[in-house]
Amino acid sequence: MIIPAWAWAAVIVGLLLVLAFDLWIVDRGEPREFSMRQASFWVGFYVTLAVVFGIVLWATAGPTSAGEFFAGYITEYSLSVDNLFVFYIIMTRFAVPRMYQHKVLLVGILMALVMRGIFIAVGAAALANFSWLFYVFGLFLIYTAVQLVRQHGQEDDVPENAVLRWARRALPHTDDYVGSKVTVKINGKRFVTPMLIVMIAIGTTDLLFALDSIPAIFGLTTDPFIVFTANAFALMGLRQLYFLLGGLLQRLVYLSYGLAFILGFIGVKLILEALHSSHVSWAPEIPIAVSLSVIGVTMVITTVLSLVKSRRDTRKGNEITTSAEAKQG
Repeated sequence: MIIPAWAWAAVIVGLLLVLAFDLWIVDRGEPREFSMRQASFWVGFYVTLAVVFGIVLWATAGPTSAGEFFAGYITEYSLSVDNLFVFYIIMTRFAVPRMYQHKVLLVGILMALVMRGIFIAVGAAALANFSWLFYVFGLFLIYTAVQLVRQHGQEDDVPENAVLRWARRALPHTDDYVGSKVTVKINGKRFVTPMLIVMIAIGTTDLLFALDSIPAIFGLTTDPFIVFTANAFALMGLRQLYFLLGGLLQRLVYLSYGLAFILGFIGVKLILEALHSSHVSWAPEIPIAVSLSVIGVTMVITTVLSLVKSRRDTRKGNEITTSAEAKQG
């Protein structure tokens, strides 16, 4: 699909304007906690925006492009939910006051959006010139799927990346937060606050997540415009989703398994389609409708089974507590 430069510019400017309006609405006045009502509204708004964009894409570019966008968007959004576990751990580790968490998430996500844009451009150019990279991406996704299964239950272990370690070592910083400021002058010397450090942590961590999500969406489409927009729409509503899900994150116990299956499926799809392009007769080409169905059904089953298990565990825990209290009584 050939996208004119003005369309790229219109989409990027439009997304930035929406984000700027979002930031202005939330940050006007005194800092305050992000309410469930606000989170619900903005999550619904961004999801609706993505659906409208997909419909426009359907009308202007056809059902195949729209299907690729929706498959990519659902995949990126699903992977983003898993990322929220790590964001929650980072917020807790840095003891970020709740009233400032939405600002940290927005700035971190903006950083990730810029870096992902660069990553997508490089990836698209590389795939266009080196077709063998499809095999590399496919094997990498299968490897990532296996790692997700093996690391299930170890989400609390989030190592610091090199950029974050450098920032904490090289930048003079205060021990405590100074409101929502990222820098402050003390005795004529400029210091950064923990607010900037945690923003770097969120942004760079999300870039590491892109090592999984970018190859995954390239397994669904090689169109840079669809890859970028699917990533952008998934990232835009991420901070509101963080507050909306809240404690629900801890109840999605099988999410890693569902994502592992999706990544493994896309990895196999990439390899099969690369073989098909190389005229290997037994290698089928998987239609985007099949991919979209597999991704959607997997996430629904994963969510339902997670909530059922969480409810069962809660009931069992309550029964144990009641029994223990009865014995003590």
